[in-house]
Amino acid sequence: MEYTTLGATGLTVSRIALGCGGFGGIGSTPRFFGAGESETEARALMDAAWEMGITLFDTADAYGGGRSEEAIGRWLRDRGSEVRSRIVLETKVFHSVVGDPSDRGLAPARVRRQIEGSLSRLGVDHVDLYLIHEPDPRTPVGETLAALDDLVRAGMVRAIGACNVDAAFLESARNAGGGQGAPRFQSIQNAYSLLDRAAEAEVLPFCAREGLGFTPFSPLAGGWLAGRYRRGTPPPDGSRMTLRPEGGRRYQNERTFEALDRLEAAARARGVDTATLAIAWLLGEPRVSSLIVGPRRPEHLEPARRALDLKLGANERAELSALFED
Repeated sequence: MEYTTLGATGLTVSRIALGCGGFGGIGSTPRFFGAGESETEARALMDAAWEMGITLFDTADAYGGGRSEEAIGRWLRDRGSEVRSRIVLETKVFHSVVGDPSDRGLAPARVRRQIEGSLSRLGVDHVDLYLIHEPDPRTPVGETLAALDDLVRAGMVRAIGACNVDAAFLESARNAGGGQGAPRFQSIQNAYSLLDRAAEAEVLPFCAREGLGFTPFSPLAGGWLAGRYRRGTPPPDGSRMTLRPEGGRRYQNERTFEALDRLEAAARARGVDTATLAIAWLLGEPRVSSLIVGPRRPEHLEPARRALDLKLGANERAELSALFED
């Protein structure tokens, strides 16, 4: 495993992070609370991640209706203080833990209430990184930043960040923070992959300019870059495209399949699979601190393990990028 410092947070994290959004559910979607990985399966994933050297665990209060945080908390308790001292816990706030559509957002009182719930479920006295899960148009970002800063000052949170944001939001947050020493987001988490490169336009340059960490999720674009979906073939049962197809429908076209054919040929020429090559492409981006993988089974960590050894230079990354630019 490789490790790096996450922006200006002072946190040392593994280059691969374990995404825990499938523990006891499928993300924050209420209709899937209780689905996803069972606690036994989640524990096997955490064991495998720990053995691989992964120290950054990413979750959210609403994942599985709180079940993800609870599973992590019980695993940490059983593993003991030595493991807890090395695990970097990252959780998020915005969605309802109980599936109540009226209970959401980033109002200061709600942020303070939600961190208490996360700490209780995780069984810890602080989380290392606390992210807003998405912007809240009903709450001025300056108010949210002030509330998050209060949590840092209280020792409940070590660093703060934001997820699913654009550069305009980051600019507004920076301006709302005021002068030097004012609270600001320190790490950003957005989707980023060979199939979804929106972050390259403005968010990645902003992070580099401001010294923010960047931890992309969905490095395989929901399984598309792992070869899960084929022309003329129905999506596999239980796949993202059968459970939550909304985000992947934009890839259902011949242009994507042709690009995936080219990626498969490039992977075959290197003696690896497409998932390994796609993850290696991300790891070769110097502005990426750590990337979040969401395995369903321990063996699904293997492409990330192999990608750590597949070092791609700038020219190779450009060649792979071009496969998706026709």
